[in-house]
Parts: sequence; C-alpha cells; structure tokens
Amino acid sequence: MRINSPALAPDFAVNDISGRCIRLSELRGQRVMLSFFRDVACPFCNLRVYELSNEYESLKASKLEIVTFFRSSDAEVQRFVARRPRPFSLIADPQMTVYRPYGIERSRGGMMLAMMRRLPRLVRGLRIGQSRLPAGDPSLMPADFLIDERGYIRHAYYGRDLGDHLPLQHVHSFAARE
Repeated sequence: MRINSPALAPDFAVNDISGRCIRLSELRGQRVMLSFFRDVACPFCNLRVYELSNEYESLKASKLEIVTFFRSSDAEVQRFVARRPRPFSLIADPQMTVYRPYGIERSRGGMMLAMMRRLPRLVRGLRIGQSRLPAGDPSLMPADFLIDERGYIRHAYYGRDLGDHLPLQHVHSFAARE
C-alpha cells in the first residue's frame, strides 16, 4: 500500500554494506532521501545511482543524506561497490524487509514501458553497469522518499516504470529549502 505524504516515515534499523547500523530515527534533524532499487545489475538502477553519486556533494552540502536499498544480496552489493565506491549508504535487502512498510510496488507493464520509452537511458545504464543480467523480480518498481528533519515523508514518489525516479531538480529543491 502506497504511503501518502505527509506521513511519519516508517522507522527501520538495518546494517549497510559496511556493517554500520542505519536507523532512520537517528537521522532526525537532517533531511533524508530514501531510494529503493530493484537490483544492482539493473541498468536503470545503475544510472540513477551514478547520477546520485555525481550530485551527492551538493546535496550533502544542503544537509541531505541519501540512503539506498537494493533487493540484492550483501555480496552482490559489495561487488557493485568494489567497482565504483559510492559516497552514500547502500543497503542490501534481499528479503525486502524495508521495502514492505514503504509500499514498494510491482508492475509488469511498468517493466515493458521502460524498455519502450526509455531506450536511451537503458543504453546509458548498460554502459556504466554490471556485466550480468538483473536477478530477482523484474517487475519491482523504483521509489524515492524525501523525509524532513522531523521524520515526516514530504514527498513519496513511486516510479511508473523501471527508469522513473523523482526528478533531481525536486531533490535539490527539497535539500535547499529553508
């Protein structure tokens, strides 16, 4: 079930791939972006992680923290990061423990739509991505959540297809607001 904003963000306590415990409630006092991805080998996911990595310094300067989730194993996410370290937290959640309370959706139509509508983005993602096919459920859609300093979701964005994410200008606007 989708979360409508504003709503108190469901808390979680999970270890990122470096073993550091990430607890959403401990991030209160700063803005947070949660991004949910399908798999570390997903070309659309790889491209978005690449974009977030490139924007991270300016977002961090605006006091926005980024936390990403992958429905991949810890070992798969470790291999992904070994090639290109990322400046933000990456969490392996193959059992989708955190995905469920955030209402992450599936859509076979969204999978097909992405292949037809976002071919240039798919090709760019393939160039920077992994050398294997994505594992797991190919219909798992991405989602992004912008959470304010008090722990409330101010924007819940559920992707309509595999390559559909909250536009970066919205992320920058949220990060820069006073």
